[in-house]
Amino acid sequence: MQSQQASKTNALPHSVDSINILIVAAPYYADINKFLLKGACEEFNKAEITFDYYEVPGALEIPLAIKQASHLQIYDGYLALGCVIRGSTYHFEIVAQESARGIMTLGTTGLCIGNGVLTVENMNQALVRADPNQKNKGGEAAQALLSLVYLAKGIHSPQPFNLPRKAHSD
Repeated sequence: MQSQQASKTNALPHSVDSINILIVAAPYYADINKFLLKGACEEFNKAEITFDYYEVPGALEIPLAIKQASHLQIYDGYLALGCVIRGSTYHFEIVAQESARGIMTLGTTGLCIGNGVLTVENMNQALVRADPNQKNKGGEAAQALLSLVYLAKGIHSPQPFNLPRKAHSD
């Protein structure tokens, strides 16, 4: 009897019905945004997840838009997409750090957020990371978000994710 209870409490349902995601993107670099969005949409479509799309002017506005949208209480998770490329001023550090801090702060308050905001040195790095046929960081961020949403809803992941895994040793 005790083993049945243990297996029951450890078992998670497998249903992904009615999961709704909001993608918040800062498409300052249009080509990069298209790649990030394509990778993310492919993951959501494979998982049969519904999603909405909203654009903001820049990476700093992404956490603010997610916070505002969370008040609507219609989304199970949020995907942040954007790109910050280092320039010759300190502006890169501020935007990169503050957008990441804002996203992480929201995540620690209980929101499920996938961070697909690239912070790179140059356009070539951005293209390689964003391209779904190369690094596919938009797809990876969508997978990370889905793993959080599934955990928050008590759902087993219906498919294994293709994220790189490290062997864990103690």
